[in-house]
Amino acid sequence: MQYVYSQNQKEADSLKRIYESGERNGEAKLELLNNLAFHSTSNFKESIGYADELINEALKSSNYLYVYRGYIQKGQTYRIAGNITEALNTFIKASEIAEKLKNEKYLGGGYLTIADTYSEIENNANAELYYQKAIAILSRTDDYITLGSAYLNSGYHYYLKKEYDQALANYKASNAIFDKLEYPIGIAYNIGNIGMVYAEQGRDLEAMQSINEAIETLEQFEDYYAISEYLSSMSNVYVSQKKFSKALEYDHKSLDMAKKYGLKKQISASNFSLSNLYEKLGNTDASLQHFKEHVLYRDSIKNLEAIENMANMRTDFEVAQEQAKTTISEQKRKNQKIILWSTIGVLFLIGILAIGLYNRNKYIKSTNKIIATEKERSDQLLLNILPEDTAQELKDNGRVEAKKFPSVTVLFSDFKGFTSYAEKLSPEELVDTIEYYFSNFDLIMDKYGLEKIKTIGDSYMAVGGLSFDKVNQAKEMLLAAKEMNDFVSKAKIDNITSATFDIRIGINTGPVVAGVVGTRKFAYDIWGDTVNIASRMESNSKAGRINISENTYQIIKNDFDCEYRGELAVKNRGEMKMYFVNT
Repeated sequence: MQYVYSQNQKEADSLKRIYESGERNGEAKLELLNNLAFHSTSNFKESIGYADELINEALKSSNYLYVYRGYIQKGQTYRIAGNITEALNTFIKASEIAEKLKNEKYLGGGYLTIADTYSEIENNANAELYYQKAIAILSRTDDYITLGSAYLNSGYHYYLKKEYDQALANYKASNAIFDKLEYPIGIAYNIGNIGMVYAEQGRDLEAMQSINEAIETLEQFEDYYAISEYLSSMSNVYVSQKKFSKALEYDHKSLDMAKKYGLKKQISASNFSLSNLYEKLGNTDASLQHFKEHVLYRDSIKNLEAIENMANMRTDFEVAQEQAKTTISEQKRKNQKIILWSTIGVLFLIGILAIGLYNRNKYIKSTNKIIATEKERSDQLLLNILPEDTAQELKDNGRVEAKKFPSVTVLFSDFKGFTSYAEKLSPEELVDTIEYYFSNFDLIMDKYGLEKIKTIGDSYMAVGGLSFDKVNQAKEMLLAAKEMNDFVSKAKIDNITSATFDIRIGINTGPVVAGVVGTRKFAYDIWGDTVNIASRMESNSKAGRINISENTYQIIKNDFDCEYRGELAVKNRGEMKMYFVNT
């Protein structure tokens, strides 16, 4: 989705100086915080911080218009950063406040943000319902910019559904509004989006002209999210023309811009586009690497179960409010019947209560045994997902604080030639084969007291050192890696599964931050430069070898026979020292 209120980093820097001076108070300070949150969306933490301060300050003075604006700005920042669950939750809060204020401008804007978010998670029915409501309400106001945005974003929704005629109709309605207002960024969005439709329709020349015109305008406003998306569209045009080198150039420009400004959704999309493009060119290694990064970012922004649970609970809160009004009137008519039947029910219960007390005592004893068994089972399941200390913290507090670990050892592995094998196997054979290897890797990790973090496709990730114990976790990880390598070699000789592989392993040691992602479907994960370097060690390893970084080598060099490889070029890292561990 695109939003036609242009952010500006220079403006943000100017506003920061005013904020730091402490000269603004009252409503002037609220407006300052609102503008800071809006113009700082390229810095996620700063924008969220300003939005939270705006909400808190506005609540203190009961200024609910600015409470609404704070939630809107906070939701937009979450959306841009890829945290869709929090974005939807925050937009719903904003719309509830607008409903209480009976302010149609704000209510229409709130419905628009909800529609955009539902569209992003492909809940099409709810997206279209809220787009219709937003347009209907905003058409009764003089907020033409937001009305133009509603047509623009609903057009993009239909574009994603490949309903190109409806998309073009909405873009043209939006453009008519922005053209009348002489609003350049809104016009640029419509021109660029129309260009994307032309690209899908095979109208390449018109597509390139429109997209280039949009990019030229948006560069003036530093709107990198839209530019990154339009660069990907340009790549698609060049692919259709079989100009693959130009397509690669534009896709890499899109990816670099998305990474620079932390645009997770576009990072995922650009990686997916590059994966497909490299596959067409026959570069399977590059294709697989970009596909892995696509999956990594896609999963980080789409915790689908949490989002769908939220969608089920709050599919359409306006309809729910109307239903609540009907229920109240019906309830008044039923009250007398309820009182009558409640009295009869209470008398009946008193009668059977005496009989039930004896049986209840016996039942409680047997039930307690069942509860104890089930509690033990649920505790064990939780330990299968989370480390023991983390699981206990979750049970005690209902949440888990992120922790920084000064030194852990991270392992990545993947199978050489996995993609070509995967194409030849049936889905059942592929799953059974991966399960065979990964389940045995899990046993090896348990043996050495290490934690598996996750698997992505054929990639396996584990870490040692999350328990703050005195064990030499780097040495333990190397021993585990050797066993993994030996197991894979033996499996290849024994030919037990439908396909056999060679394994590449990479290891690095350093600090990480660890925590739990999600609220209903828990996932334990780690973040930091240490993780990225470990992944680079794996991608620079060779079949049947364990490749380690300089950090890990300095810890284990007296315990293992290592072979210095020299300083090798690493993507986005320059040259790094690497070592093979001889097995």
